[in-house]
Amino acid sequence: MICADTSSMVALLGGEAGKDVQLLSQALTDGDLVLSHVTVTELLSDPDLPALVEDSILTIPRLEITPGYWERAGKLRAKAVRNRYRPKIADTLIAQNCLDHDVSLITRDQDFQAFHKLAGLRLL
Repeated sequence: MICADTSSMVALLGGEAGKDVQLLSQALTDGDLVLSHVTVTELLSDPDLPALVEDSILTIPRLEITPGYWERAGKLRAKAVRNRYRPKIADTLIAQNCLDHDVSLITRDQDFQAFHKLAGLRLL
């Protein structure tokens, strides 16, 4: 399984090129792509999102929220802040979801590097 962040999903949906888009396309084809609930929320927040794209997004499986997720996410964010990073809450939630399921994250967002360094989040 591979989880996609919003930044790479937007690139894929927008027809942009890039290694992340290639990996996402392959993961979609192979049935290996998953999304966090936060990513789905961010994607569906686009008021101009076409209904067909929304329907496609909603067919992609999601990573479940496991017991203690919110507490672990809070502690992960605190660790990042303690180490002088400024993590967004949404990014923290996506990172924790991937960490809980030991799933790699495809992203264009460099902010996830903090979670890679501090918690071992695997990035593609």
